[in-house]
This record gives sequence, structure tokens and C-alpha cells, in this order.
Amino acid sequence: MSSWTQRLRAFAERCAFRLLAGEWPSRKHDSDGNPIHDDLAPPALHAIYRRPIVASTLARHFNRAYYYSTEQTVYGASWLGVRAVKYPTDLWVYQELIHEQRPDLIVETGTFLGGSALFMANVCDRLGAGAIVSIDLELGAYGPLPEHSRIAYLKGSSVDAATVERVRSMLPDSGNVMVILDSLHTREHVLAELRAYAALVPVGGFVVVEDTNVNGHPVLPRWGPGPMEAVEAYLTERPGFVPDRSREKFMLTSNPRGFLRRVA
Repeated sequence: MSSWTQRLRAFAERCAFRLLAGEWPSRKHDSDGNPIHDDLAPPALHAIYRRPIVASTLARHFNRAYYYSTEQTVYGASWLGVRAVKYPTDLWVYQELIHEQRPDLIVETGTFLGGSALFMANVCDRLGAGAIVSIDLELGAYGPLPEHSRIAYLKGSSVDAATVERVRSMLPDSGNVMVILDSLHTREHVLAELRAYAALVPVGGFVVVEDTNVNGHPVLPRWGPGPMEAVEAYLTERPGFVPDRSREKFMLTSNPRGFLRRVA
């Protein structure tokens, strides 16, 4: 047995002894304060998976495994028969954000086959309010797009001045806007999108920068400066936005540090 394995086992045993001795409470609670059944508490050595460093390390490797199986994961999922190139965990967070924020307009850059636009339109249906404008330079080039009364498609570059002006003409009087950026994944393009659209979001609202996981965060280390680097640059320019890491709670996301909440 290697020395590393011996140290890991010794650490796990210490964790287990502390749990059994009552140093770590076994009872947990959900986000609403309701107790979670004791049977779901980690027994003995399984307590090691409660350690943040262990969970984050395993999550990082699983993110890579999920991403590199792209034909069956990222490109293998659909929403009501329409391919939706999104992580299911991120889509779940989107419906939580839409329910919390109740945006009157969702601005999406990067349409592809329209699966995510349809998903968000269906969530808005359940809430009885909201609309989506989805922007793509190659709109419809990959196949027919889903039709829905809440979705408006806009063909053009998301950073072109005419496109930005058209989006601004669609803004609701309430000013309640949510923005999702998922078009060209280069630092320069995403930074230009942030400069064009982030200010449309009200205080307390969200801009989601997708695919911040590329360029080694933790996938595709040779990608080059991309969305993550754009986020870092923009946060330096506009300290009124902060990454809401609680939106990464499922540990599988294509948007690490990409859920930006406006605080000022």
C-alpha cells in the first residue's frame, strides 16, 4: 500500500471516529430548514465525502468525464424532442432563477437548435409571464427552430450595434431582464457581450456567462482565453457584479463563476 493511500485511509478513519463520537452532527437540514432523515447521513468512512476538498476534487474530475463524453451527454440531451445543448443541472438552476426573478424578458445569445429557448419558454408558461429573445448569427442554419409565442428570434451578431439596439427596443417597462451569454466563446467576444448587455439587468438580477469551464476550468486546457477570462476582466471593470457560487450547488456545471448577480 502506498504512503498516500495509507495517509488517506488514516484521515478517513479519523473522520469516521469523530462522526461516531458525536463531534460532527449526523442530522442535516435542507435549504428550508427541514431535517433530512438520519438514514441519509454518511456512515463510517463515507463521512470523508462530506469534506469540501474531497467533494471538489471528485467534482472536478467528473466534470471532465462528463464533458469529454460530449456525444452522449452535452449533445445527447433534448427537451420535448428538441436538442438542448445544456447541462441538465444548469437547466434546473435556470428554472429556479426564472421562478425567483420572474423576468419579463430573457435575452439569450447563441440559439443553435433552440432547445434552451423552448425550455425557458415552457417555464415561463407555467409562471404565466415572460418572453425570450434568442440571438444568433447563423440563425436556423442547423435545422428548424421551435416555434413558441414567447420566443422571438433575432439574426445577427450579438455584439453588432444594430442588434444591441434592437434588443434595447424590446426591453420591458419593468426593467426586469435576465441575460444568458452562450455564443462565441472567446474572451474578446464575451467581454463585448458583457459590456453590451449586463447593464440591462436590474440590481438583484442575473447575467449567466456560459462555458466558463473551457481553457482549463477544468476542461479543454488549450482552448485559449475564453468566457472565464472575460468574466474576470469584466468584474474588474464593474465591481457591481459578483459570482453567485451557490448556483453551482449540483457540482456539475458548464458555468463555474459564471452565474453573475448584480449587487449594485
